[in-house]
Amino acid sequence: MRLRRTALPWLVAVALVAAFLVARSRDHGFPSFDDADGARVQRVVDGDTVRLAGLGSVRLIGVNTPEVYGHVQCFGPEASAFAKSVLPPGTRVRYQVGREARDRYGRLLAYVWLEDGRLFNGILVERGGTSRRSSTASSRPSTRPSIDAASRSRGRSRRITGATRGRST
Repeated sequence: MRLRRTALPWLVAVALVAAFLVARSRDHGFPSFDDADGARVQRVVDGDTVRLAGLGSVRLIGVNTPEVYGHVQCFGPEASAFAKSVLPPGTRVRYQVGREARDRYGRLLAYVWLEDGRLFNGILVERGGTSRRSSTASSRPSTRPSIDAASRSRGRSRRITGATRGRST
C-alpha cells in the first residue's frame, strides 16, 4: 500500500514527460523548410548577415564568420565572397525566425534555406564558418542542425576560420 502511494506521483510524472516528448518529436523542435516564408536576397552584408527584401538585415542563426568591416579578420573576405557566390541579389530563399526574433543590433535572427531545400546556415557551418562563441546564443536550442553539422566538420582542413584560432572574433 505504501509503495503504491509513493510510486503513483512518479508514474504520473513519467507519463507527463513521455507525452511532452512525443508531442515535441513530431516537429523535432527544429525549424522546418516547409513552415518557412519566402523572400529575395537584396545583398550579402558579410559571411553571416544578409539583407532580405521586406525584412532588412538578417543574421544567420548558429553562424559566426570572421569580420570584414572595421578590423578585418583572417578569412573574413573569403567567407563573405562564398556567401555572395551562393546568394547573389535576387536569389529566392526561405527563412524562419528563431526563438529570439532580434539580436542586440536589431537584426532579425533566422534560418535561411536555398530553393533546393538546403539550410544555408548549415552549409556555412559545414564549411567551417562558425566559432564556438555565437552572438545568437539565446537561440541555441533551435540550432541543433547547425551544431550537428559543425561536429561533422571538425578536423577538416578546409575550415574558413581555422587561421583565426586564438584571436578574438
